[in-house]
Parts: sequence; structure tokens; C-alpha cells
Amino acid sequence: MNAPFRAWAWCAAFLLLGGGRVSAQALLEPPFGLHWGDTPEKLLGWAGRHALDVSIALPGDQAGLRIIKIQPRKGMLPGSQAAALDGRFLGGRLYELTVHYFDPEATADTMAARFETLRKQLGVQHGAFAADQQQRTVEDKFATKTLAFHREPVKGLFVLLALTEVEDLLRQSRDARFSLIYRNENFKNEMQKEFDGLPSP
Repeated sequence: MNAPFRAWAWCAAFLLLGGGRVSAQALLEPPFGLHWGDTPEKLLGWAGRHALDVSIALPGDQAGLRIIKIQPRKGMLPGSQAAALDGRFLGGRLYELTVHYFDPEATADTMAARFETLRKQLGVQHGAFAADQQQRTVEDKFATKTLAFHREPVKGLFVLLALTEVEDLLRQSRDARFSLIYRNENFKNEMQKEFDGLPSP
């Protein structure tokens, strides 16, 4: 379910991208005490202190990109209702953080209620979120519904909150999860220029 969600989420997110100034980055910092430009060691150190599982991906077709995923073996992340998070680093600097919310013991309605609660909390914290287009597709007896909201205080710096619900039409069962994506496209572009300018080994 993660792959279809991420593909749809970024289809919506890339409509929001644009240029901007690094001086505006403080308007929208990522959670868990992180900051734009942090190194992977800060995230790994936090995971180590809380005995969380860590996986690291180095996509071969994207030089300089490192993806770190953190998840507890059971339960939720410390001090949070989130179940996992992943950080994306370019040239060793954080430019995106995604927080995943899923709970095998919660119903789809419960997850939808948590989604709405978080949306309201984020609205108080960051300002009103704009609604994106709701979508529903049916394929192979599975109905997938997506609902997303975003906030972009300056171009290229935004947070996207998206809910995905999958219904098994044959078994009449539903599952829902949502993700919160913080992304600093301006910082990423700057790091990409620096990385591309480095001499080849």
C-alpha cells in the first residue's frame, strides 16, 4: 500500500513546487527536533537512543541520495502516534521527512478520525491547509480512496498530509493509513547544484 500512496502523494506534491529563499525555511521545520540540513547522524543517534530499527537505502540511480527509515519493532515512535518515519538526505543533508501513521489494531474509521485531528492541529500550528482533489479508484475488487491537504508558506517549502483508504470489496473490509510529508525543495535544489558541481572521483 505504501508505493501507490507515495506515487499519488507526490503527484499532488509536485504541483506545489517552485523557487524560494532559504531564509524562509524556519517557517516550516520538520518534527522530532530535526532541522533542514541536518546530517543522517542526528537521526541515527535519535534512533539508537530509543532502540529503534533502522534501514538505509542508497538508490543506485540517484547519486548522493540516502533514505533512512526508522520504525519500532512494536508500538509507536517515542512520544508520538506515528508508526514510522523516513528521512531523505542529499549530499548528507536532510531535505525531506515523511511521518507514517498506521495501526493494525485501529479501524479505518479510527484512522480517519486521527487524520482529521492531526489536520486541525497542524492548521493551528502552521496555518490553514488547502484541500487537494479527492480521488477514488477501483481495481481488482479493491477500492482506493485518497484525500490530501497541503500548506505552502513559501514556494518550494511545504507540508502535505494525505490519507489513503483501501477497501476490499469482496471481503467487505477496510484499511486506512496516512502520511505527513515535510519537504524543502529549495534546499534540495541548492544541495543538488553543490553535489553536481563536485568533481567525479
